[in-house]
Amino acid sequence: MRDLLFLLLLATLLPAADRKTRHLVLVTADGLRRQEIFTGIDPRLMRDKAAHMDKEDDLRREYWAESPQQRREKLFPFLWKTLVPQGVILGNIDRGSTVAVTNAYRVSYPGYSEILTCRAQDDRIRNNDPVQNPIPTVLEHLQRQWRLNRSQVALFGSWDRFRQIGESRPGSIFLNAGYQDSDATPRLAELSRAQHEALSPWGEVRHDYVTFEMALDYLRTFQPRVLYLSLGETDDWAHDKRYDRVLQTAHYFDRALERLWQTLQSLPEYRGSTSLVITADHGRGDNLPDWDSHGNKIAGAEFIWIAGLGPDTSPQGEITNARTVHQRDVAATLLSLAGLDWRAFCGDFGRPILQIAGAEPRP
Repeated sequence: MRDLLFLLLLATLLPAADRKTRHLVLVTADGLRRQEIFTGIDPRLMRDKAAHMDKEDDLRREYWAESPQQRREKLFPFLWKTLVPQGVILGNIDRGSTVAVTNAYRVSYPGYSEILTCRAQDDRIRNNDPVQNPIPTVLEHLQRQWRLNRSQVALFGSWDRFRQIGESRPGSIFLNAGYQDSDATPRLAELSRAQHEALSPWGEVRHDYVTFEMALDYLRTFQPRVLYLSLGETDDWAHDKRYDRVLQTAHYFDRALERLWQTLQSLPEYRGSTSLVITADHGRGDNLPDWDSHGNKIAGAEFIWIAGLGPDTSPQGEITNARTVHQRDVAATLLSLAGLDWRAFCGDFGRPILQIAGAEPRP
């Protein structure tokens, strides 16, 4: 523990010029519970027929193991066998690490806005209504600070509400969300057509596969300096009380992370210069009656998790016995990794997560 504290103290003394990060990738999984992240399949839900349409045998075969550590590795093999050993993860309350949402609502739009703006409370963002984000986002700030054109800051989201969440000035960044078409590349055009044929059960959320494949093709083609990928099916299947589908889409999320990281490492432009930050917009309940729900009346919905990997993040693994960090700290963490003055954007609303960002830029 003393060695870790020494490393963190040393990191805060390093100048911002020592940063190796030149590209930023933010990934979120909507409503993906910390319970599954840290302990794998929930044995209570595995046995609850109402949560999976009587598929206990299938779930047991795919995801069950005796220990929580083995179960989480079966569900998230890339996260736990590759990313965490090389990077860091926070949010396991049982081991003294807490990541908390600070907005009062514990629903998606306020959570995503908190991630992107450092600000937890704004009376104009109380729910998921389609209002344009009144606050400039860190994506727009990075575009201005790095003097990037529109194509160099990209957001791909499964949920169509990101057309309002991702930017305060419409058209300032490249944004594709929900059943939105794009002909920016032949592959994007092909996926645009396919998404209207292979419909999801929800009108506002397309399948994560489409979103991810679009983002990956855009990454290879245009090589943006900033990419935000938001996948959404983990939340929607939970609201439909389909725990089997939650697990399948959570497992797909892990595979998508693996392909994304492998792609980044295969491209000279990104290899060794890309920081990856992964988190969720809100938590969920911890009991059989409320595991599918979230909101300000659901105990536990305020707790999330966050992971990081990249050239400026030292390999610390799973963090234990640490001070509480907050969702509002994500934007400051990204700016700190970028070697920028996070105080100019966040003010007193958020601060970098040192386990991920290490050194803080000098003001």
